[in-house]
Amino acid sequence: MVVHIVLFIFLAAVAVAVVRLRDLFAAVMLAGIFSLLSATLFTVMDAVDVAFTEAAVGAGISTILMLGTLALTVRREKPEYNRPRPLALLAVLFTGAVLVYGTLDMPRYGDPEAPIHHYMAPRFIEDSPVEIGIPNEVTSVLASYRGYDTWGETTVIFTAAIGVILLLGGSPGVRRRLRHASDGTLPGDDA
Repeated sequence: MVVHIVLFIFLAAVAVAVVRLRDLFAAVMLAGIFSLLSATLFTVMDAVDVAFTEAAVGAGISTILMLGTLALTVRREKPEYNRPRPLALLAVLFTGAVLVYGTLDMPRYGDPEAPIHHYMAPRFIEDSPVEIGIPNEVTSVLASYRGYDTWGETTVIFTAAIGVILLLGGSPGVRRRLRHASDGTLPGDDA
C-alpha cells in the first residue's frame, strides 16, 4: 500500500509540473515520465496487460508523436496563453466531482466479496482449460473470451496509426514545413 501512495504522489507532482512548465519539450518529457509512472502503478496493481499498453502507447508512441509535433512548432508556450481561465477550471472541478461521486458506491479495493469475483471469474477458472484448451487462464481469457474486444482494440490502434502516417506523410504542406524546420528557413522563403 505504501508503494501505491508513493507512486500517486509522484504522479501528482509530475502532473503539476507539466501544467506549470512553459518549455514544451520539458512538458513532453514529463508527460512520458507520467505514462511510465502510470505503467508502474498498473504493474504494482497486477494489471500487467494495461501496464504494457500504457507503456507502449502512453510513453512510447504518444511521446514520439508529441516530439514530432514540436519539430513543427515552437519550443516555448506563447505568453498570451498563460492567462487564467475560470470557466475551464469550473468545468474540470465539476467533472472531477462527478467522477468522485460515481466512485462512492464502488466496493473496497481488493474486497473478496465484490461482485466481480462472483460472476464470471469462477467460471473462467473452472471451465477455461476444458472449453479453450489453453492451460494458462489469463491467456485463455484474453485470447478467446475477450478475443473480439482485443481485436477491436487492435483495430482502433492500427487505424489511428494509419491516420497519423497519412497526416504526417501525405500532405505536401507538412513535408514543406518539415523541410523548412530542418534547414531553419521560413515557409514563405521558397521562391
